[in-house]
Amino acid sequence: MEAFDIIKIAANALNEKKGKELSVIKIAELTVLAEYFVICTANSTTQLRALCDEVEDKLKENGVEPHHIEGRSTGWLALDYGSVIVHIFTRNEREFYGLDKMWSDGEQVDLNEILENSQED
Repeated sequence: MEAFDIIKIAANALNEKKGKELSVIKIAELTVLAEYFVICTANSTTQLRALCDEVEDKLKENGVEPHHIEGRSTGWLALDYGSVIVHIFTRNEREFYGLDKMWSDGEQVDLNEILENSQED
């Protein structure tokens, strides 16, 4: 499966489960770590785990398994799909680590191009 297909599935799964501050950053020109980062904030550690499970389930339904999942007992989960790394944070962890700022030279992906239904606040 192509990286763009993975980010579409992951972003939609996060959006459906009411993940906040969703962003997708194309980092392929900046690093060999991955092509994209998908970043999302959870309101609680319970929602953090639910968001992780939803992404994992939706991608598994499409035949994509993570290479590795890190942080199951922390406020920051990282699901490594090779070309795509999905980061799910609690609000405090997201502010502390500042991945959005760290990778601000990356290209922001327009969520309107990938989200099937816009989340209503």
